[in-house]
Formats: sequence, structure tokens, C-alpha cells
Amino acid sequence: MTTPFPFTAVVGQDDLRLALLLNAVSPAVGGVLVRGEKGTAKSTAVRALSVLLPTVDVVAGCRFSCDPAAPDPACPDGPHNPPGAFESRPARMVELPVGASEDRLVGALDIERALAEGVKAFEPGLLADAHRGILYVDEVNLLHDHLVDLLLDAAAMGASYVEREGVSVRHAAKFLLVGTMNPEEGELRPQLLDRFGLTVEVAASREPDQRVEVVRRRLAYDDDPAGFATRWAGEEAAVRQRIVAARALLPSVRLGDGALRQIAATCAAFEVDGMRADIVMARTATALAAWAGRTEVLAEDVRQAALLALPHRRRRNPFDAPGLDEDKLDQTLEEFSGEDERDDDPDPDGPGGGGGRPAPDDGDPQGGDTGARPEAGEDGEPQASGGSGEQAPTRAAEPFRTKMLTVPGIGTGAAGRRSRARTEHGRTTGARRPRGALTKLHLAATVQAAAPHQRARGRSGPGLVVRRDDLRQATREGREGNLVLFLVDASGSMAARQRMSAVKGAVLSLLLDAYQRRDKVGLVTFRGAAADVALPPTSSVDAAAARLEALPTGGRTPLAAGLLKAHDVLRVERLRDPARRALVVVVTDGRATGGPEPVALAGRAARLFAADGVASVVVDCESGPVRLGLAGQLAGELGGTAVTLDELRADSIAGLVKDVQRRAA
Repeated sequence: MTTPFPFTAVVGQDDLRLALLLNAVSPAVGGVLVRGEKGTAKSTAVRALSVLLPTVDVVAGCRFSCDPAAPDPACPDGPHNPPGAFESRPARMVELPVGASEDRLVGALDIERALAEGVKAFEPGLLADAHRGILYVDEVNLLHDHLVDLLLDAAAMGASYVEREGVSVRHAAKFLLVGTMNPEEGELRPQLLDRFGLTVEVAASREPDQRVEVVRRRLAYDDDPAGFATRWAGEEAAVRQRIVAARALLPSVRLGDGALRQIAATCAAFEVDGMRADIVMARTATALAAWAGRTEVLAEDVRQAALLALPHRRRRNPFDAPGLDEDKLDQTLEEFSGEDERDDDPDPDGPGGGGGRPAPDDGDPQGGDTGARPEAGEDGEPQASGGSGEQAPTRAAEPFRTKMLTVPGIGTGAAGRRSRARTEHGRTTGARRPRGALTKLHLAATVQAAAPHQRARGRSGPGLVVRRDDLRQATREGREGNLVLFLVDASGSMAARQRMSAVKGAVLSLLLDAYQRRDKVGLVTFRGAAADVALPPTSSVDAAAARLEALPTGGRTPLAAGLLKAHDVLRVERLRDPARRALVVVVTDGRATGGPEPVALAGRAARLFAADGVASVVVDCESGPVRLGLAGQLAGELGGTAVTLDELRADSIAGLVKDVQRRAA
């Protein structure tokens, strides 16, 4: 067995270590989500924590790790009354692979035995293995949504339920849930973020001395893991004893009304949704007091609890920066530091009223703006500086809600929320013979297949004689995530009259929609003499938003080059992920300039998409009283449809989707 890296030997990462230890003291805190760049000891710290957890007593032979002092009355291996023999073993750390199936997570029923014999033959899953230990999910943001839902439901209820075709199994599943993720590879939905008790942001230290110590310790561990662990055995034992002492002290910790008011006021001040944040903060503050050896929750515990429990709950979309305004936090805690104290001074700026804080700066007393303004042209728009024809990046307009764009037909891609697909989850549409292990039984089809053979099989009782060949797998239809590839025209014609601000706002809105529908996104831009892949296909839409925000404009319009570059990106992506279908969103006014026969060349490039059957939408950015209709012509060449910037935010997109589907039919 590999010797894990000692928890106490991890350099820095104080918040990460504290969050893990608080959950070890009080699993009711709700787990930890660790966000950070690769190579920051996320996995190392989690694996090291399992060694510090106290040993657990389990009923001998119980596959569900029942506590002999209080066995689960509904345990599938029970009843354990009296519990009989028991054994002590270290707390387990169970890792959930990203590609795990639902059966591997929650366990599987032997459907054939259940139907033929009426026996609940249940094979426990990872949730049962993790009971009274740690369940660790590396790259939790890449886990399928339905698995994350099952995981978090079990963590919240302390039990796992497996129900199929009238057969039900329930077992205890109380564990410390730890997830790690790299935000560059995609975000969790806000609803799932909220289900983790605490969140910690980690990053590599920029201090040379600390980085040197990290390397020194890692090299020493790699050379002699056992010897390195021995040198840290004393510190490890001390932390283990402190965890045991804090667990014993936890029931005695008092959470007073003053601390509760501070918790409620803090959650209200930061406008978090629901009441889960208040509950998590209360449990975290209590665990902090126990960890410090106190029986009273102090304001410092409430402050630390807020820093761990609130930042991820303030994110409404992936474009919001995570974090907490600590000045606002301190102000709120100070305001509610004494629940019975009231300020009777009617003058907020008098002694004790304003706290000496300066009044907000209202700028010029005459109402003017003291900042410099760019010179405006005849049309009232700021003019670009310089004579190169390139304009500085334009800020995007505020994003808005868009209706769903879909890829026609039925796919088989990764689970998501955009286009129709054959998936393991969704509404049942039919039945087929199982290929490999049976996962979703179609009961009616199975009975129908077995019924004609009952006399030949010698059926004499009420039970149905079922053979393997009778079993039928349910086919289901749900939704898949797609690759939404944005092809954005950044040429000079798009920059005119600040049109690019509206364009960026529209693309930002579509990016937000892609995030909510669990798509991958890519960004190709074209301007001047060439096209560039500004962002290869990724699950991180906030990275796409950052590239879009910094997009310069100006120069000619190499539309053909942009289309060919996008076509090449799709070709490579099909080799990497052939099941993921693409939706190309071309944002342009349809002009094509530069090179010989630019319009004809763009048409030939567009017809490549039509030949491949790629779904496409052209967002027509042409404006003004005279319109050439070039974007509509481009949409025709692509085999897609066109929509104006104004229509993008209207109900007319419902008609657009129908138009795309009608053209593909």
C-alpha cells in the first residue's frame, strides 16, 4: 500500500487544510469543493486527510459499515440486533472516477433474480463503501450532472436509495464529500455549487521561499515515502488527537443569539439565495469553536465561516468573479456585534454615528464628470485613436436571456440540456435487447417477451419464468450538450458606430446560455488578412467571455478564411469527440473583402458546412436604413438560417429553431 503524503507536511494552503479539518470535526458542515489551478496539492491534501480520521468500529461482515453501537435498522445486510461481533478499521477514502456509471455509484440490483425469484440481490456501490469515511471526486465539474445530483442528494440525506421497477433498497450513506476542480475546464452549475458546504480557492504561492520548501519536501517524499512519513508522525498524531477532542467538544459548543444574528445579517447583506448558507455558516462557526477548544462561538468564528461558506453562493453566472468583499463583511459584523445595542444618535455623521468614515465621493460638485472623455465624431460616437485602422477592444453590452437554439435530429452525445439525444436518463421511448449489462429494464417489454414461453418452461406457480433472452433494455430520450462554435467577425465594418458592443453583448448572452445547457464552446475570429482560433473548444465559458472582452477590431473582412478555420476546428473536434454534435453561430454583417473573388470564395467555404450537415445560425449584424442582405445569403449557403441582433433577444427565436429544423428535414 502506498504511503500517503503527510497532511501536516503540506506547505501553505491554510484555507484548504482548515476547511478539510472542519469537515472532519463536523461532517454536517456539508463537504468541501476545492477550486484551483493544477499542481496546487488539492488531491494530495484530500488523500492525506483520510489518514488523520479516527478508526471506525463496524459490524463484522456488514458490507455497509454499520456502527455496532447504533446499527442501521434498514441495512440490506441486517438486521444487526444484537450486532454481535465487530471490528475496527481505518476510515476509508473512496474515489469516484469521472467516467463512473450510475450503477457503480449507487449500486446495482440483479433485476433477473428480482423478477424470477423475488430476491433483492443488491451489489453495493461507492456510496456504501464511503459510509463513515471520505468520498472524493477529482474533477467534479466534469462529472455528469445526474451523478452529481445523486451524490449530493445522498450527502444531504445521509442515505442512498435505489429504486427500479418496484424493487427498492435503502442504506445509510454518511460521508465527508470532497470535490476538486480546475475552473479552466468548466464550472459547476450554481445550484450544485450551493450544495457543497464550503468552497476554497487555491493557487500556487508566488513566494520563492515557499515554493522552494514545496519542492524540497516533495523530493524528500518521493525518495523515501515511509521515512518522510515517519519524520512527520508526531505532527500527524497531534492533529489526529485534536480532531478527536474537537468531535467530543462539539455537542457542548453554544451558538448564542448574537452569533446567530451576525450569521443571518451576513447572509442577507450578501444576498445569497435560500437558507442553506445560514445553516452551513452556523455549523461551520460551531466547528471552528470546537477546533479552537472553545464552547462559545465568537465573532471571529462567524467571520471565518463566512469566508468559507459564502463566496461560491454569490455567483449567479460564470461571469461573476468569485470572492467576498471583506470590508463589507467586517462592516456587517461590526454593525451586529451587539444584538441589544442601539444607536440613539439621530445624526449619522455625528459622534458615534459615522465611525469616522468619509462620505462617498460624488465627483464634481456641479454635476460634471472629472474623468477625461474621448473626442467624439460627427455622429456622436467616440473615435478610434491611431491611424492603423485597428480599434481598441470594446466593452460588451449587458448579457440578456436568449431562447434555446438546438441541433436538429437526435444525437448520442454527452448528457446536457440543449438538443434531443438518446441517453441513459430521460423519458422512455421504446425497448431493445440489452447490449452488455442491463441497466434500465423495460418491464412491460420484458413481460411481453417472456409470456409466450411460460407453458414450455413449465410454469406452475404465480411467478413469471424469465430467461436472460427475455430481458429488454429501455431506450430513453433526453438532452445532450453540444459544441457551440462562435465565428465572430471582428473586421472594421463591424466596429463602425460601436456596433461591436452590441455584438459582444449578444455573444456573451449566447455563452451564458451555453453554460447553462452544459455545452462546450469555441471561439474563432477573423479580421485583417486571416482568422484565428481565439479559444479552442472548451467547457470553460468564462474563458471564452474573457477572450471576447479583449477582442480588438479593425481591418478587412476575410470571411472565407474564418469559415475555413471554423471548418478545420470542427474536423479536429469530430476526431476527438465524434458523438458531440456542433452548432456554428456566425456573427457577421455578411461582407467579404480582401483577396481575389472574396464573395465567391466565402460561398464555397460555406457550402462545406452544408455538405457536412452542420447546424448553423447567422446572427446578422448589419444596421442602417440600407441593408444588403448579405448575412441572409450566407445563411443560405451554410444551409442554416439568419436572425438579427434585435431578434436574438425576442420570442422569434422559437420560430428560428423551427426554421432550422424545417430546412434540415
